[in-house]
Amino acid sequence: MRSRSAAIGGNIVGVVALPGTVAGLIPWWISRWQLPGAEPLWIPAQVVGAVLIAAGLYVLLSAVARFALALGTLAPVAPTERLVVEGFHRFVRNPMYVGVIAAILGQALLFGSLGVAVYGIVVWVFFSLFVRWYEEPTLVRQFGGEYETYRRNVPAWIPRVRPWEPAAQPDG
Repeated sequence: MRSRSAAIGGNIVGVVALPGTVAGLIPWWISRWQLPGAEPLWIPAQVVGAVLIAAGLYVLLSAVARFALALGTLAPVAPTERLVVEGFHRFVRNPMYVGVIAAILGQALLFGSLGVAVYGIVVWVFFSLFVRWYEEPTLVRQFGGEYETYRRNVPAWIPRVRPWEPAAQPDG
């Protein structure tokens, strides 16, 4: 069993290394985070972009914190020891990926960057393939019917309107 401090430390390193690169460094490299000219018609898109960035980062960090509390990390080599179905995981199965994608697409709007938008779509496709061909089979092997029930009730990418309420599990 992992210690809580090791899980928190692993998640801090993981957030800086993985989402920090994918949702921060690469979009910066593409757009240099330069705002478009002060065109009044562009301001609503920039506001939506800023909201997407803030919401995406909040969802990502909240989901990472849930993993730390479950003594796991972002890295597949150090997963949680129990299926995490709290917080944003009650609305969508992949809140960390959804948060990263929202932050990337928000930057595309905020900075008016078609390159960042295309990059965000490519990242979403990659995440989708990774989840479908690696994460889901791994979770089925690790958690069996518990994960199957979760997968049937919680969508992968588009959040539910109401949080899923898992049935009470018997102790022991």
